[in-house]
Amino acid sequence: MPTSAVAAEIIARLHDPHFDRWASQIRRTGGCRQPIHLRGHVLHVDPATGQRLHTYTTATEPGGVLRLPCKTRRASRCPSCAETYRADTYHLIRAGLAGGKGVPETVATHPALFVTLTAPSFGPVHTRRERNGKHLPCRPRRDARTCPHDHPTSCGVRHSADDPRLGEPLCPDCYNYSAAVLFNAIAPELWRRFTEALRRRFAKASGLTLHELRERVRISFSKVAEFQRRGVIHFHAVIRLDGSEGPDTPPPSWATLDTLADAVQHGAGAVSVIVPTVVQPFRWGRQLDIRPITALGEMTDQAVAGYVAKYATKAAECVGTLDRRVSPLEDLTALSIREHARRLIAECLRLGQLDELADLRLTQWAHMLGFRGHFSTKSRAYSYTLGEARTERADHMRAEAITAGRLPLLDEYTVLVIAHWAYAGKGLTTADHAIAKTLTSGGGG
Repeated sequence: MPTSAVAAEIIARLHDPHFDRWASQIRRTGGCRQPIHLRGHVLHVDPATGQRLHTYTTATEPGGVLRLPCKTRRASRCPSCAETYRADTYHLIRAGLAGGKGVPETVATHPALFVTLTAPSFGPVHTRRERNGKHLPCRPRRDARTCPHDHPTSCGVRHSADDPRLGEPLCPDCYNYSAAVLFNAIAPELWRRFTEALRRRFAKASGLTLHELRERVRISFSKVAEFQRRGVIHFHAVIRLDGSEGPDTPPPSWATLDTLADAVQHGAGAVSVIVPTVVQPFRWGRQLDIRPITALGEMTDQAVAGYVAKYATKAAECVGTLDRRVSPLEDLTALSIREHARRLIAECLRLGQLDELADLRLTQWAHMLGFRGHFSTKSRAYSYTLGEARTERADHMRAEAITAGRLPLLDEYTVLVIAHWAYAGKGLTTADHAIAKTLTSGGGG
């Protein structure tokens, strides 16, 4: 139940004479948890005569501000906006596999693989193991010895899916925290080198130079990053073969799925990145999953798009870290986070002070455990873009506003539009959030 102060605020909002307009703004944000507040105005002027055709100002809005959705991709910050991002990513991925949104349906016949690239081991961690549908013990060993820090080197527990120990090192003092955060930092570069090695291998296997390959075949991809429970990044990727013009043209008959799978296998094992202060170069882990995407079966276009889009809205929440930046002066012991995440963050802050690692920006990305890459990326020709999806949505909302009479029907190509906006804050009060939740769940009138 709300406190008396919150209840009084709810009653005041409901009896506000501008409540209907406020409710309309809230509905249009789609239930955003932290809407952006803007102050300003928009003028539509006839450039030939200087006549003002239409004026909009936030001065007449409730509170004098216009509320817009925050549009974050992170579900931990705003589930509503993250769901929009997830849906956009789903359609982007699926369009590159089945067609639609400007991509021809014939793209469904192009060879495509679903590939998972993982990180190497930085020390044994508690894990959930299954084989043939049977739940197995974590790390069983007969006559297991203890580590130099007197921790057991085995675990016979059958961990449940929500066991908080999952991802935790068997011995935190033996775990290589430095290598773990440095791998996260260089993972985007490792991916870039992987795509280059893949193309070189595919060209060599086809008896072509790289230049000749580009004139005949285009290798397109879309990928998403995922944090494992141990706090290390890995990538899920859709890799597709096209003709020289991208998805509009089929690849030649000699560009086969087997050749692509071989190139992926080679590229994953061939590339490495050297980091100052570390003797051994960083490579991908031994676990490499390569599966063909088919019209029927487990790896369909719908299944793959849904799987990839699910991770597009997540960050490092599963590791138990923070959803904000960490100051080097902050007391990490006072943070309500997992000890494993605390040590990963502390290692980022420590390594971030080294001049030879300054380019990795570990201090700025300590809350992301060193990873500073984009969580969702694609090659240019894979399919349409998220920007095009947002433009299509904005055009649809503008058309609805014109039909409802909220906007005038003006030709913006021949009308001068003068806009001035200023940031005025974000978020909702506890009372407003309670009302907004009712409005956007279908319970408000």
